[in-house]
Parts: sequence; structure tokens; C-alpha cells
Amino acid sequence: MTRQPLVARRAEELLGSSVVATAPVAGGDISTATRLRLSDGTTALMKTLPHAPEDFFAAEAAGLRWLAEATSAGGAQVPAVLGVDHECVIVRWVEPGKNSVDAATGFGRALAATHAAGAPSYGADRDGFIGRLPLPNRPTDSWAEFYAARRVLPYLKLARDRGAATAEQAAAIEAVLPRLADLVPEEPPARLHGDLWNGNVLWGLDGQAWLIDPAAYGGHREVDLAMLALFGLPHLPRMLDAYAEAAAETAPLTDGWTERVALHQVFPLLVHACHFGGGYAGRAAEAAARFA
Repeated sequence: MTRQPLVARRAEELLGSSVVATAPVAGGDISTATRLRLSDGTTALMKTLPHAPEDFFAAEAAGLRWLAEATSAGGAQVPAVLGVDHECVIVRWVEPGKNSVDAATGFGRALAATHAAGAPSYGADRDGFIGRLPLPNRPTDSWAEFYAARRVLPYLKLARDRGAATAEQAAAIEAVLPRLADLVPEEPPARLHGDLWNGNVLWGLDGQAWLIDPAAYGGHREVDLAMLALFGLPHLPRMLDAYAEAAAETAPLTDGWTERVALHQVFPLLVHACHFGGGYAGRAAEAAARFA
């Protein structure tokens, strides 16, 4: 590791500790990531984004801290937030390891505990971000209303505005929204990661799975599970079995939840349509059409 003076100085201002060395970290497609070695022996990860949207990193830090509250009750591990300002966030470094069946099993149990920690309502007390996009979180009284008004319609409109979705695709998605209350059983709000695709699960050298880069809010736990299935978590069947076993002790998953996976994938597919275009809106329309 060498030492990048500008990066080191910024970190030192936030942490009040000297930075001995820095090294670039590959992987992120939004922020620049840098590994820091501090004079007290701590290793940290610093993410920076010049001219970031207002509250971009504050929202991430708040989400990490909120998820971390569940770890004392067996919830999933989350890197500790060491510092944050308007253009960067610094978290404790997690040494990467390899995925395994045992780690996936432990993650399933831990994620069930994180969800069970609950939330005051569907939504959050502040809006957030998912990727580079704003994430509206104003609470609603029901999951059906929240999913339609805060998760599907904003990104469907944006996809249409960006030419990433056709009128026919939009109509297919809109057609299922009035039926959400009948299709998805209501349950108390869960404490969600909110952007739980495979890339935001870090397999640590300690044999545990760590949650990173959240878009946290109170919502239906089936959304996190659907997103994990969308892009393929290693050992997903074992992870889901462990999740279901753990959840069964207090709040079993509702019958038919596996059939609703496609319904709860409409939201992340639309987010991807907004970010990347391609065929994601078509996939969202096909998923919605199954429930028309």
C-alpha cells in the first residue's frame, strides 16, 4: 500500500486518526473505493463520489447503522460506520473470503433475524438512494400502497421518460397494481436491506456474510428474498431453507411466497431499466403479467 495524500487527508479530517497507507479497491461502479490503514492498526474502506447528491452518503450510513441494530439479536453482520460527510463514507474493512454452504446457512438465519427486528412503518423517516437514483420512502398505511406508489410507479415513469420502457410494457405493469392487496398478504414491516442483490452480500474471511451498500427501509421481507433470487446468490436454496427454518419459530413465511417472487422482482427490474435500459423493462412486464 502507498499513500494518496488527498484521500488520506480527507480521511484523517473525518476520523481524527493518521492514515499510514492507502490502496485502490476494484468493484464499485458508482463510487471510488480506497482501502485505508490507520495508525492505530484499524483497516477501513473509504468510498468517495465528488459532487454526490445531497445526503447520498448520509443515507447509506444511516441504513448501515439501522441494520446494525439487529446484530445483537442475531441479525446479519454489517460493517461499522467510522465517518461520513457529503462526499464520502468510511466503514470498517471486511476481509473478503469465499462463499460456502455453511456461510449461506448462517446468512439465512441472520437475515431472518434482521427482518424480524422490524420497522415502525412501511417506508422510512428519510428518502434514500438505490444506485444513483432517489428512493422515495414516505410511509404509507399498507404494503400494497407502498409497493405501488413508492417502488413501482416512480421507476416505471422514469423508465418511460428515458425510453427504457414501452407503453405496452408500462400498461402490463400498471394492470397488476390494483390487485396487490389481494395478491400479497399483509404482515408487519420488516427491517429490509432494500438493495439485496448478490453484489451487496460480502462473504467474509471470518466465514460470515456481511451486508453492504444498503437502501434500507421498512417493507415486506419477500422483497429482499426476491432480489436475492433475481441475480443469483451462491447456495441460494440452502440459504432460503435456513431463512425459512429460522422464521418459522416466530413468523413463518406466508404460503405462496415463492410464487410471488416474480411480483416483487418488478421493482428491482425497473430500477435496472432506469440505470441500464436493455431488456429489463420487458422482464418486469413479463413478471407482472403472470399476476394479471
